[in-house]
Amino acid sequence: MSLPPSAPGRPARSPLGWDATIIALVVLALGLGSRLSDAFLTGANLSNLSANLVEVALISLTMTLIIIAAEIDLSVASTLGVCSALLGVLWAAHVPMGLAILLTLGLGALAGFFNGWLVTRLGLPSLAVTIGTLALYRGLAYALLGDRAVADFPPFWTNLGFGLVPGTQIPIPLVAFVVLAVITAVALHATPFGRSLYAIGANEVAARFAGLRVERTKLLLFILSGLMSAFAAVVYTFRFSSARADNAAGLELSVIAAVLLGGVSIFGGRGSVVGVIAAVFLIGIIQNALTLADVPNEILTIVTGLLLILSVLGPNVAARLRAARQRRSNLTSPKGGAP
Repeated sequence: MSLPPSAPGRPARSPLGWDATIIALVVLALGLGSRLSDAFLTGANLSNLSANLVEVALISLTMTLIIIAAEIDLSVASTLGVCSALLGVLWAAHVPMGLAILLTLGLGALAGFFNGWLVTRLGLPSLAVTIGTLALYRGLAYALLGDRAVADFPPFWTNLGFGLVPGTQIPIPLVAFVVLAVITAVALHATPFGRSLYAIGANEVAARFAGLRVERTKLLLFILSGLMSAFAAVVYTFRFSSARADNAAGLELSVIAAVLLGGVSIFGGRGSVVGVIAAVFLIGIIQNALTLADVPNEILTIVTGLLLILSVLGPNVAARLRAARQRRSNLTSPKGGAP
């Protein structure tokens, strides 16, 4: 069962107003961060801030596509965990790193395929399926690696995780994110594939009658989600130079908060990549600024929870205000006000 379809007649894309609001909040957060700490706007801190965002940012790209299609994938962090564990096991078994990375990406795609198969072939709700695989994949990670950690990765590979582009303060993984973000934005906003996602999310029945291959499209989305989680696992493992079964535990909450705060409707059919990217940076900037101000971790958790609530509440309040303005405009116009 899919998430509830969107209301008929709702616009297919996120309004520019919400994207602009999130971008304005990013600018405001940068200003507040600079006032909280003199170290906030330094190149080293901004580089560290960007590096810490990469895994959430990567997974947010494919999560955006899935939620626009009125589905959800809660297993992304556990997929990252089991892929990180597999990478550590393969390296500990002296498998060449190139082959180990390919096998890790393959496991991620397989995990996504399993989610998609359960959703599209058996007709199970993605919310329930991915809650189950959230536990399943994390359990497999512990079965593979137990409580131990693998940490002796070669410097060449770990440098790709936490190194900088030569002559700059730009983290190398951030370059990969920018490339993938551009590809995702073009695919979503400028191709028939992207338009089909909006159509499926807005009204799945109508999309099926229009000839769209709904099940095949959703299966592809879940495979892409698993593949992106596996890529994030490779980045995460090299960035921390450690493969552990509990890597990235709870990361799915940050991903979903960023996607919804970015204006993607939880009911599907609406959203943009620009808004999601801005939301990812907004959450990261707030957390970084509070950390520099020595705010306790408990407060950071509370702030993340409040952002998750705001992410659902904000776009809906904005939509209701727009609808109210539209109704008032219709009533006051000569045609609308005529008896």
